[in-house]
Amino acid sequence: MTAVTVLLALLAALSNASASVLQRRAAVQEPDDGGGAGSVVRRFTRVLRRRSWLAGVALLALSGLLQAGALAVGSLSLVQPLLAAELLFTLAVGSVVFRRRPDGRTWLAFAALAVGLALFLLAAAPTAGRTDAPPRAWLLGGGGVLGAVALLAVAALPAKGASRAALLGLASAVSFAATAALLKEAVGRLGDGPAAMFGHWSLYATGVAGLVAFLLLQGALGAGSLTASQPALTLGDALTSVVLGWVLFAETIHLGLNLIPEALGIALIGAGSIGLAHAQSVGGQWDTAAPDRPPERDGPRAPAPRGH
Repeated sequence: MTAVTVLLALLAALSNASASVLQRRAAVQEPDDGGGAGSVVRRFTRVLRRRSWLAGVALLALSGLLQAGALAVGSLSLVQPLLAAELLFTLAVGSVVFRRRPDGRTWLAFAALAVGLALFLLAAAPTAGRTDAPPRAWLLGGGGVLGAVALLAVAALPAKGASRAALLGLASAVSFAATAALLKEAVGRLGDGPAAMFGHWSLYATGVAGLVAFLLLQGALGAGSLTASQPALTLGDALTSVVLGWVLFAETIHLGLNLIPEALGIALIGAGSIGLAHAQSVGGQWDTAAPDRPPERDGPRAPAPRGH
């Protein structure tokens, strides 16, 4: 079952990454009419009519189905960290869509993130726990999630550009991790028949949490470049899910001496994420121009304006 879990999780990551790129493409193709609420609504209404945005929504739905399948046969602590591969897929797909050729530094960052993810998962070796969580665990985990999302959303209000994108991306990550936990709770009841799943509150809470995560993601994508929001989104989701897996489903990871390779893996993931965010071929304005322009060659260019 582990191989099936890994395959489904990686396919979900690829689908979700492609959705992010397509929705970011739709966002940058619409002009900014100002900061008023009316202009935001009008801009979002125009974005809704773009094929790339609609394709992104379809891919998000597919990603959800693949993720549900992975969670049905694997642990939350294994599935969600694997979705950190979404960052690799995002920048790979984004480099094609926005016509940027990865340079040597980018490939090195790719390798660091991939090796770090593999090292962490092999050392942590997440174990499966229970298929459903007791109400007391949900009160603890749910309260923590609500508090974290609220604090991040409030902190993002006065922020601008990359800072706002990162904060909203992290809030979205926590929300997506909670959505995955709720989804695991729901699909875990399929063993008692479809009626047990559809009659339980977790399935409908999954929809609410997913909607919140989706709206926060749209805010992050509109606030700044993918290089600001995507690392916070993918890494935040992975780490939050490990905590929720422990709190809710009694999943465990290996500790003791295993903490050394686990810490090294996390460090490589962080270094790879930072490297990808600052790599010359994808840095700065790599996804802020409409993708119908001629391809650009990698090479020295003027620094990007701050705060975007």
